[in-house]
Amino acid sequence: MRIALFRPMQRPAERPVQQVPGVTLAVLLLGLVLQLGWHHSLPPAQASADELPGTPATGLLTIASLGDPVALSKFLNLWLQVFDNQPGISIPFRELDYHKVRGWLQASLDLDPAGHYPLLAAARLYSEVPDPDRQRLMLDFIYKKFLESPNTRWRWLAHSVLIARHRLEDLPLALKYAKALADKATGARVPHWAQQMDIFVLEDMGETEAAQIVIGGLLANGQVTDPHEFRFLSGQLERLQGKAPASN
Repeated sequence: MRIALFRPMQRPAERPVQQVPGVTLAVLLLGLVLQLGWHHSLPPAQASADELPGTPATGLLTIASLGDPVALSKFLNLWLQVFDNQPGISIPFRELDYHKVRGWLQASLDLDPAGHYPLLAAARLYSEVPDPDRQRLMLDFIYKKFLESPNTRWRWLAHSVLIARHRLEDLPLALKYAKALADKATGARVPHWAQQMDIFVLEDMGETEAAQIVIGGLLANGQVTDPHEFRFLSGQLERLQGKAPASN
């Protein structure tokens, strides 16, 4: 039996450029020039931001959690936090749809009601934008979530008091939040300074008489048991009454 042997194909000999017809070279050169001109005329590539999607139904998220809603809640927190950094572009928070942001924060809390990150993000990330409407939307979200669990979510409403007081310069709103802290956050682990924020807001509003009444009530009903705190509030009461200079 004879076995046919196949020899590899030999590459054709390359001709020197001098043997290429001038017309062919001219056509190739013209094509190169046209291609360079076409690329130069194109506008520069720009990255476009993807719009933040709306939140799916709670039932779908529960199914998607595969029995571990806390893990999915943490994933949503990370996903939302990095959404402003997309390939080739960074989206300022003020350009996000804050109603959708609020929806995703709510979805995360629905999956993990004991989680604090959604409220932390609302207070420390999304409330930092210099946009009063967006700030108010986040503060309202924190306030409503605080009312659901005052003794565990008090710190975020206390931060909201400061934002309303110093950034929004909305003293009535700050007083609303401070009074909610005083009335609702009554657990043993809630610090007294958080429960007494309404005193300082009232003073900022010029309501010194109301502030005196609040302090007097705290001192009279035995609610203040720490001697250092008692002396501090007594000093504040005397100052408001004009009997002592303001303390540093």
